[in-house]
Amino acid sequence: MNPTHAVPFVDLIAPHLEMEEELLAVTRAVLRGASFIGGPLVEDFERDFAAYCGASHAIAVNSGTDALRFALIAAGVAPGEAVLTVANTFIATGEAISQTGARPLFVDIDPRTFNLDPELLRDFLQRECVLDQRLRRTIHRRTNRPVTAIVPVHLFGQCADMDPILELAEEYNLTVVEDACQAHGAEVHSAREGRWRKAGSIGRLAAFSFYPGKNLGACGEGGAVTTDDDDLARRVRMLRDHGQSKKYYHDFEGYNGRLDSLQAGFLSAKLRRLPAWNDARRRHAARYTELLRPLAPAVIPPHVPASSRPVFHLYVVQVPDRDGLQSALAAAGIATGLHYPVPLHLQRAYAGLGYRPGDLPRTEQAAQRILSLPMFPQLTDGQITATVAAIAAHLGAPAKHAPETAAPERAVAARV
Repeated sequence: MNPTHAVPFVDLIAPHLEMEEELLAVTRAVLRGASFIGGPLVEDFERDFAAYCGASHAIAVNSGTDALRFALIAAGVAPGEAVLTVANTFIATGEAISQTGARPLFVDIDPRTFNLDPELLRDFLQRECVLDQRLRRTIHRRTNRPVTAIVPVHLFGQCADMDPILELAEEYNLTVVEDACQAHGAEVHSAREGRWRKAGSIGRLAAFSFYPGKNLGACGEGGAVTTDDDDLARRVRMLRDHGQSKKYYHDFEGYNGRLDSLQAGFLSAKLRRLPAWNDARRRHAARYTELLRPLAPAVIPPHVPASSRPVFHLYVVQVPDRDGLQSALAAAGIATGLHYPVPLHLQRAYAGLGYRPGDLPRTEQAAQRILSLPMFPQLTDGQITATVAAIAAHLGAPAKHAPETAAPERAVAARV
């Protein structure tokens, strides 16, 4: 493939050109109405996003990190406590926990989905914690901290296995706060309820990010908290607005974490297109998986359990020589991503937690083997087949189908 025929990792230009007039109309409405913070545009988006997620409330905030931090604070997570989560995630998950004053405790993953493994969670709670039955309080033995919450991360657009996580949370009296920052519209089937549940409607609260590269992305920063609990929703609204119950009346110290109306208007316009965009991602994922099948076991495509309907925020494969493949694809003009090359428990920022290499073997192996291939709604079949052909060429294997020539694209770097 000619390197000038680049396949970008994500294209942030095409969808905005596609809806440029809608976005300009939003901009004009904001400028003419001068309601820059809060107001009808924010309220309309909150209502529509809550309905989309199947939640009673959505509270718009200025980032996914704030969304998760506010959700944890509202849920009562306090300094000196501990919160269970995974280490194969963006640092915002850990930051949100640490910035409440709590300590993140990392549990290893299911190596097929990269999400929190419920069996390892059970083992951690039984082996490393003790449940005070009288006080209904779980204590982490090594740190003597009360464990008060679980943050399952719906990674790469696929929900964690929530039924057993919720059952363990009930058994150990823990609050479940979903990190749904990569899972806008993802669903998981609840056998115990006999129905499908959307990310954002499963835990006591959930956090979303609207960073531009997300399935639902703003033209800047943004986030939201979803919940069915009226009191928690009220507390999050106050947390984002300096702890105000009404103007100049502050019940507690809060934050300046509001979403501006311009971003809310952009998000409302994009939310109407999100179902179609997610369907396109699913089609692209199915095409990738079909073309990659002959390359197994050298390339392992994403695993999708029967109980899962992912939205493929990322399409992540496992390969033994990840760095070699990434270099070969770059030479062919195909952009890829690494999510995430250094797990949180081995980051310098968390050196004080005392983790060492080997503590989370599944997470550490995944970090060395995973590669994110180009994925966005406007991705073409030609770009997919060209990407797979380049992978096959690097492996010295024939591609299943001859690739079409990919049209030149502008490579767009995005943090996801």
